[in-house]
Amino acid sequence: MSAVAARAAPARRSGFRFGPLWLAVPGLLFLAVFFAWPVAQLLGLSVVDPENGGLSTESYRRIAATDVYLRVLGITFRIAGWTALWSLLIGYPLAYWLARLPDMFRGRMLLFVMVPFWTSYLVKTFAWMIVLGRSGIINSLATGSGLIDQPLPLLHNMFGVMVGMVHAMVPLAVMTMLPVMTGIDRRLVQAAQTLGAAPARAFWLVYFKLSLPGVAAAGLLVFISSLGFFIVPAFLGGRQETMLAQLIITQVQELLNWSFAGALAAMMLAAALVSCWIYDRLFGISTIAGGSAQAGAGRIRDLGLAILGVVGDIAGRAAAVTQRLLGKRICGWLLPGFCWLVIGFLVLPTLLVIPLAFTSSQFLEFPPPGYGIGWFRTYFESPLWIQATIRSFMVAFATALAATAIGGFAALALAHSRTRWSGLIFAFFLAPMIVPRIVIAVGLFYLFARIGLVATDLGLIIGHTVLAIPFTLVTIAAVLKTYDQRLDQAAATLGANRVRTLTGVTIPLVKGGLVAAFLFAFITSFDELTIAIFISGGVKTTLPKQMWDDMILQLNPTLAAVSVVVFVVVTVMLLLAERFRSSSSS
Repeated sequence: MSAVAARAAPARRSGFRFGPLWLAVPGLLFLAVFFAWPVAQLLGLSVVDPENGGLSTESYRRIAATDVYLRVLGITFRIAGWTALWSLLIGYPLAYWLARLPDMFRGRMLLFVMVPFWTSYLVKTFAWMIVLGRSGIINSLATGSGLIDQPLPLLHNMFGVMVGMVHAMVPLAVMTMLPVMTGIDRRLVQAAQTLGAAPARAFWLVYFKLSLPGVAAAGLLVFISSLGFFIVPAFLGGRQETMLAQLIITQVQELLNWSFAGALAAMMLAAALVSCWIYDRLFGISTIAGGSAQAGAGRIRDLGLAILGVVGDIAGRAAAVTQRLLGKRICGWLLPGFCWLVIGFLVLPTLLVIPLAFTSSQFLEFPPPGYGIGWFRTYFESPLWIQATIRSFMVAFATALAATAIGGFAALALAHSRTRWSGLIFAFFLAPMIVPRIVIAVGLFYLFARIGLVATDLGLIIGHTVLAIPFTLVTIAAVLKTYDQRLDQAAATLGANRVRTLTGVTIPLVKGGLVAAFLFAFITSFDELTIAIFISGGVKTTLPKQMWDDMILQLNPTLAAVSVVVFVVVTVMLLLAERFRSSSSS
């Protein structure tokens, strides 16, 4: 009997080592075909001469020799950089305040961040067009109260773009920093103060230093996400705020210049990769995933500590002066007051669209002269809007099923695997979250045009699934971290095979996380516009694509009604997802 066990032990160890990773193979193949290959093809087109098909660097030389393209590149980097900076400056106090709250209360307050995060960029941009427009809410209230004589230029300039971009990116920054902050032991700051450090100095040298990985990761994600933005600058900016993604759309849809579009996409992707490398060198982001510290990190760390020490001294003196002027009680309300202002900034613009959806006027004016449901009736009686809505629901449902299955199997494989390939596989599954969406969309459009998937529901489902897989993987992986794997071992001891263990033990115990992942994938697809712009072909129009087309032509109250419908659907799905995720992790 012992000999049999001895022969079986290596097989079990081998199966444990290599077997679980086979669950990730379907996802790896799917992403290789519909993510890695299309992006690689697009980058390859950038060095192809469209006339003779030979190798050529003409597209890159054209970019380098044309001032307008270099200017757009500079504008893109400037907007992305300022967006990252302001998102961190606004989001850090909010994340810090949320991290200090009790767990139950923090979960409720976090909804004020998550709802704006998952709300469609189109809905948020439409809301800011209503708020900042020449006849918008701010100018109407200001001119009506006599504060100003002429409307303020708040739209179609850099101010409007920055407001929209920061509003869209602050939730991402907060949600990236918050997990790091909640993991910091507050007793460390108390210990520093016990040893004689002033509160401000203890914060900067202890708490802020420990939160830097989250700050660096948040800045990286915001910067990379901002590089591929086109919705906000298209509607809130002017010609001087044109970004790289808008040029790519023009090259593909209007000029059919794939080589030049590939070169622009290559520059955007290169910027994203260089940003990852710089952040990794400066802040050691790789250490979060268990990687080794980069060479030279010690010198950078020493310099950083010296700077934080100076900042701590300055902050300590400023805090002492402020406390003498305002009093200790008022100073204690400064952080909560600022955080509530940020929450208002995140939530109120979208909520202001709701009364406009019920206006009786033919135009968008605030406050509405009367109320009614006529614009909702227009929406529900329009075959075009209803077909787009039904298609969005069907595509989102199919996407959620596919992404949850792929992400779930991958999460299960990584949770049971201890090989050196796990980190690389995990990074590959998260890559669609890092690569700008416009690059993925254009690459898929080129691939689908050759295999006949443009203007098909299947093409939309595949594209949306690529974008949704990272969210399902992260959600299910978080649940599996708290899952007791001894339950699987007990089932195997009682004679259950792997399939029976998976369906009878694992899935029932983590079903809350699976449902949450399904709902997050549904939201990702339901709100998605970038893929739809290219893959829909103007025929298989989704709800966001139809909103995009109408917003380009003219703002009208029907868009307000549609925005309310989208906002309600996303909010309900998000609340359900959070409820299932919380119940699964508790």
